[in-house]
Amino acid sequence: MKLTRSHLTVYAITPPHEPTGSALLNQVEAAIRGGATIIQLRRKEIPLSQVKEEALQVQALCRQYKVPFIIDDNVALAKEIQADGVHIGQDDMPLREARSILGDNAIIGVTAKTIAQAELAYEEGADYIGSGAVFATDTKKDTTRMSHDIFESICRAVPIPVVAIGGITKDNMSLLDGRGMAGFAMIGAIFNSSSTIDEIYTKTRQVATIAHRLVDTVTALTIAGSDCSGGAGIQADLKTMLAHHVYGMSAITSLTAQNTMGVSAISNVTPDFMAAQLDAIFTDIPPKAIKTGMLSNKELITVIAEKLRHYKATNIVVDPVMIATSGARLIDEDAIETLVNTLLPLATLVTPNIPEAETLSRMSITCGDDMLQAASTIYNTYHCAVLVKGGHRINDANDLLYISPNDYTWFTGKRIKNNNTHGTGCTLSSAIAANLAKGYDIPSAVQRAKDYISLTLSAMMDIGHGSGPMDHGAGLIHTQPYTNQ
Repeated sequence: MKLTRSHLTVYAITPPHEPTGSALLNQVEAAIRGGATIIQLRRKEIPLSQVKEEALQVQALCRQYKVPFIIDDNVALAKEIQADGVHIGQDDMPLREARSILGDNAIIGVTAKTIAQAELAYEEGADYIGSGAVFATDTKKDTTRMSHDIFESICRAVPIPVVAIGGITKDNMSLLDGRGMAGFAMIGAIFNSSSTIDEIYTKTRQVATIAHRLVDTVTALTIAGSDCSGGAGIQADLKTMLAHHVYGMSAITSLTAQNTMGVSAISNVTPDFMAAQLDAIFTDIPPKAIKTGMLSNKELITVIAEKLRHYKATNIVVDPVMIATSGARLIDEDAIETLVNTLLPLATLVTPNIPEAETLSRMSITCGDDMLQAASTIYNTYHCAVLVKGGHRINDANDLLYISPNDYTWFTGKRIKNNNTHGTGCTLSSAIAANLAKGYDIPSAVQRAKDYISLTLSAMMDIGHGSGPMDHGAGLIHTQPYTNQ
């Protein structure tokens, strides 16, 4: 079997001792059904005859489900039963010798704890690297904990996939977000001699969901205007998506001549060109989430709504941009009606600031209770979730997420004393879209987006003569705080 990067996403390793026989086989099958993408048989201090018997049984199961089957350490056994491959450690048979025995078509993985070991493994023909322990582990008592920075350096050093190993659980996997791994190797997070088959299946489903969120190529689209100064619009959106390790695409609605002091000119694309951009994107790389920003006239809004309906787009975040931070109007008066009648009903979430929420709800907002009432009105009118941003006049940095009459949450935020807030709304909505694309639910996506905004503002970047942009790269490496555990 030819190994692909996607085979390594959920790398399930059997326990070294228990269970055995049919119990082991049943657990392996449950793990595969739950989402395990590759199986490694790891058996220690067990008679070779028993290992061979189990290997043949697990191999047959893996072939039934078309999942690669790897044997730990034992090159001779892998050769004898014609397993898909073998994984060898630094103290096992040299890679060149293993390759000469197994042939060019066998999958060979190598454990590497340093960049030098990883580079040598690549040069000698390894198909993938296993590196760690990235967390404390009970499986190998003598294993030294590897820092996440060193692990990331190994991932970046070689052009073959690297799998994170050691102490991985569903609760700590996200701490490796953005480190560059191809997948996660797990024993205890999946297998347990006392677990039922249903429990094995459920545990594998849980870790598989997180693993795919962290390693799959995730796509998102921004439909918005261009900011030539780079602080807002599609430039801010694409930087934000990159910071969340999401592949960002853009369909430009308008070109603007603007900087930190204001907008001096706007040139809209034609509706036909807008349609052509969206067709090009959706027919080739469909986005998992969409963010809309500056939509300046009703003709463009009409085309955008038609295309989103046609392609059955999901996870649509509408930032109802009406007035720039500098005070410039960014949407025609008659376009607002088209926006609310054609686009908002398609939205998963709409993210108005206080003035925009006043326009959408047709009421004045002066306090937190007013925000709640406005959110309820918008929800009941357009049947989408609402995030009313409270930073424009009231409630300091607190935002209200309204999902339904019985499900709303206040997100309290620390006020960061930074006057450079150009593009804050664009950045927040694109961060939410990026997190929705990665599979987070709406409350989690909003919280992660707000955390990211805090990072970008706290960097205190200060450029331009007016209200400057934020530092979108402040969260580029880690969208969550690094924890050395």
